[in-house]
Amino acid sequence: MLSTLVLAMTLAAGGAGPAGEGADLVGRPAPEWPDRVWVQGGPLHLSDLRGRVVLLRFFMESGCPFCRATAPVLNALHQELGPRGLVVIGMYTPKPRPRTTPTAEVRGYVAEYGFTFPVAVDGDWAALRRLWLDRVPGASFTSSSLVIDRQGIVRYVHPGGAYTMHGDAAARRDYEELRAAIERALAAP
Repeated sequence: MLSTLVLAMTLAAGGAGPAGEGADLVGRPAPEWPDRVWVQGGPLHLSDLRGRVVLLRFFMESGCPFCRATAPVLNALHQELGPRGLVVIGMYTPKPRPRTTPTAEVRGYVAEYGFTFPVAVDGDWAALRRLWLDRVPGASFTSSSLVIDRQGIVRYVHPGGAYTMHGDAAARRDYEELRAAIERALAAP
């Protein structure tokens, strides 16, 4: 009963993700990501996307089970909600630490995931740090996702791991929360 109440309060407040990490970001402006090399769909800056809802996902190699599980959702949201104003952005962040990553290597991962939305290489983790790690010290994951509204305000944080339409109960719940946050942001003026 208590967990249902907490979930309802979190959703009513605009969501902060299943673990609560990043809750302090909700309702605050998202900082601009630094200039990146884009393997497709760019170059873009967050400021270029004002007036659109942005789903930003940090991801890594196709061997990552969280990224592999989440990729179909990102593709589906891009295809279904893109015409309504959603822009899905992928930021490739190499693991286990920052490193120079050739764009050809990242293009291979993008192809394996089937991504058709804009994807940038964040080899030095500057975007990951600016938008996530520096703002959420001690974050459990680097594979976080942010929903940013039309005015550039963070409306939902998924602190990492997987969200899926067909996975375990927690991953399905996370997907439903993320989807609801996107729908709320798309419905807002």
